[in-house]
Amino acid sequence: MGRLLPYFASKTQIIILGFVCFGCPGMFNALNGTGGGGQVDRTAGNNANTALYVCFIFSGLFGGAIVNRFGVRFTMFFGGIMFALYSASYIYINHTSSSWFTIWSGAMLGIGAGVFWTAQGMIMMSYPLENEKGKFITIFWVIFNLGGVIGGIVLLATNYNHDGPLSDAAYGAFLAIEVCGALCALVLAPPSRVQRTDGSGIEIQKVENIMDDALAILRLFADPRMLILIPMMFSSNFYYSYQFGPYNGSLFTTRTKGFNNIWYWGAQMVTSFLFTRMLDHPALSRKIRALTGVITTFFVVNAVWGGALHMQSKYTHGATTTSQTDYPGGPIDFMQTSRAVGPCILYACMGVQDALWNNMAYWLLGTITNDATRLARYAGFYKAIQSLGAAISWQLDARNVAFKTQLAVNWALLDVSSILMFYLSFKVQDTADVFREYEDEAAVKAGISEENAVAIDTPLCGYESPLPS
Repeated sequence: MGRLLPYFASKTQIIILGFVCFGCPGMFNALNGTGGGGQVDRTAGNNANTALYVCFIFSGLFGGAIVNRFGVRFTMFFGGIMFALYSASYIYINHTSSSWFTIWSGAMLGIGAGVFWTAQGMIMMSYPLENEKGKFITIFWVIFNLGGVIGGIVLLATNYNHDGPLSDAAYGAFLAIEVCGALCALVLAPPSRVQRTDGSGIEIQKVENIMDDALAILRLFADPRMLILIPMMFSSNFYYSYQFGPYNGSLFTTRTKGFNNIWYWGAQMVTSFLFTRMLDHPALSRKIRALTGVITTFFVVNAVWGGALHMQSKYTHGATTTSQTDYPGGPIDFMQTSRAVGPCILYACMGVQDALWNNMAYWLLGTITNDATRLARYAGFYKAIQSLGAAISWQLDARNVAFKTQLAVNWALLDVSSILMFYLSFKVQDTADVFREYEDEAAVKAGISEENAVAIDTPLCGYESPLPS
């Protein structure tokens, strides 16, 4: 019988983190994956998502300082409760047809989710050893996306004989699970008491001034590595509005949207497991693993969006409150096997692409540094840029931009981002020099530029200089 993991072990904390995200953003993803939060008219959901991500930009900016000041438990608990509030708002829509509460709760969720995901990113990137980053990402990603799978099952079960907006029972089930997920956050240990696999601790620098830490995040705009990765960050949630709205939300019956979510998030679990095994492969240098990961992601991106273009050529709009989609034969139901198999498999492949993209993003960020304080800032910066992209993308659908135009913008953005990720992968080194990082931090506080602080001969934080001299 296997020995139980100690509570303060880094792997134990990653497992707990996975269940927090299983219950909160996992359920949110399943709900959002139906398009418009499960409503036939996606306008309220699109506007709520825009409000969410606009607020997320600013809470992400201050997220690193807030998490470092107040701790991961209470910041994640607060964020988790905001996920529950958002789900509850759709019950209000079902009974009043008024969207103000949903849009307001979306804004509140943006505030809570900014610190929630900053805490998650700091834990995810700083707790593992360098040779464990891929494995720990897999543990987290599998548990987290199991939430999306369970959410899809809930949607399918509660709407099996129902079409139109999701039922109150579906929204109530999401609400209950999200509250449980938020409570799980209170079980997390303080980072200062967590031990990595080799017995080392997690170093956290105390934040004395939240505004100073926010300014430190803004200074990342002067970091060449972050500038190169901005398109990757911007695009990492950008494609959700197309996949969940113009594709899943427009082509399928209500119960099939839930059925599709089971496979979309299930595909992510399998993909993450296989992909991160390669990213942690001890026989390959970290640079080779980075290049292999980016090339794999690039080819999958183009295969998936090529398939989406083939499907998109067959229709121009989804269902509205007064008409059905113009896809030949009407909305697709999973029981219509001959019509459903190709489109449903393509949607699952979109989940594969999403897993590759976000796992690659976290892994690349994790190769830059091992310092938890810096990683909290990187996570806040990443989520702020990601949220800017998401806020814009949800408005594309809210303003009825042509589906084919939305597809083209997504595809181009992902390809440009892949090229920049490929370039940066050439600069990855096999280890991050945490001692040099502290020297760089001290130099910045003393008014010396980071570039001058490291110009003598030491590469900064596990990277060669990312820009040509």
